[in-house]
Amino acid sequence: MSSVSTHVLDTTAGRPARGVPVTLEHLAANGTWTPLASRRTDADGRVADLCADAPAGELRLVFTTNTPFFPTVTVHFLADDDGGHYHLPLLLSPFGYATYRGS
Repeated sequence: MSSVSTHVLDTTAGRPARGVPVTLEHLAANGTWTPLASRRTDADGRVADLCADAPAGELRLVFTTNTPFFPTVTVHFLADDDGGHYHLPLLLSPFGYATYRGS
């Protein structure tokens, strides 16, 4: 099992994006996505405790951003059996976004 956290930054405003809904989902063997956890970013734009026991396999974070062009952003990633920590920041602007594996 792995832990997952995230951080959303509003690059247009130059500050954390507070109150952004984030859902972590796991791809089940039958091909459907199963929600594991849902939270909102805090005042610092973080969700430090999104999930402490995420299974290995295909996971995705779904951010409800409500920006003019990207109302949602989905970050699909693979979690190993290593039991490590996955931190996936989202840099967000009205017409674009970027993400990476953080520490």
